[in-house]
Amino acid sequence: MQTELNYLDRNEFNFEPSQEVKDALRNFDIKKLAFYTRIYDQGKKSIFSVFLSEHYNIDEKQILLGYGAEDLLKMAVHYFLTRQGSNKTMLIPKFSWWYYKSIADEVEGRTLQYPVNEVGNTFEYDMDGLRRMIDTEQPSILLVASPNNPTGNGLTPAELESIINMVSDTTLLLVDEAYASYVTTSVDYIRDMIARHPNILFCRTLSKFYGLPGLRWGFGFMGKGEEMERFSRYANKYLGYDRLSEEVAIAAVKSEAHYREIAHVMDEARQMYTTEIGALPGFKVYKSIANFILIKYPIALKEALQQEFANQSYKVKFMNEPDINTHMRITLGRREQNRLVCDVILKIAKQAGL
Repeated sequence: MQTELNYLDRNEFNFEPSQEVKDALRNFDIKKLAFYTRIYDQGKKSIFSVFLSEHYNIDEKQILLGYGAEDLLKMAVHYFLTRQGSNKTMLIPKFSWWYYKSIADEVEGRTLQYPVNEVGNTFEYDMDGLRRMIDTEQPSILLVASPNNPTGNGLTPAELESIINMVSDTTLLLVDEAYASYVTTSVDYIRDMIARHPNILFCRTLSKFYGLPGLRWGFGFMGKGEEMERFSRYANKYLGYDRLSEEVAIAAVKSEAHYREIAHVMDEARQMYTTEIGALPGFKVYKSIANFILIKYPIALKEALQQEFANQSYKVKFMNEPDINTHMRITLGRREQNRLVCDVILKIAKQAGL
């Protein structure tokens, strides 16, 4: 009998959905699939965007929807790199998701990395270096990720404000906040920034905190202005969205308490890794505010670690990127999963005499 793999390598969800989500699926009126949503007759996008507007107290016209945050990012990059007057240049963090460059490549965009430095037990954007690159390149898009994958560091609202003040009104500040719900329950800073800055777009998802990557829902909050209105028409689906997934999405956002309990389990795991693994010679556990943790390990142990994880039917991410290729990124899972991963690392370290 084949043992089921435990996937802790792609920051996916290892918990149960909320009861509200289960009920939304169980009680869905199948007849709704026979009709368009009709809400576009009111000049609105979806019952989900209307719900988000009321839930976050943000104008529905400033809310975007997509097939996951992946879709929103792709549409934004394609649109703003190909619009008239664009120099097709996008700046991204040195350590970041490979997808950013890939979607720019699709429209022959030019992607440059700005510096991200290791500082103590975290990583930080090099603000001075970023400012110099902005002044030199005048990019069409400046992309920041908060929290950032794979480093786990985030930006404060004050830092975001500082960054948008570095760019001209013709540069889009694209903020990937896929993991942001682990950091804060408030979007007050988003409401404030999109009210004052027409050239900013925040992208979020139901895939991480709400654990519904298979539902494929992303949503964004954007500034007001003629260019953003044109982008909204470019991105919007005129005849509406999937009626079933709309109702499941609303149920997920309504059941915040369920997912906060799961976030608490992840907090416990962060503390465990920091205390137990961080004490080992040659290991370093970085501060993370996402649903994963980054750990530096002695590279001589890589093969033994990989073999023992395979023996236990576990997958974690061994990084291969330059300057971060002696690190593991581990998704924070259920308590028993976190304990086993920690024990595997302790076992291999002990065998190595550490």
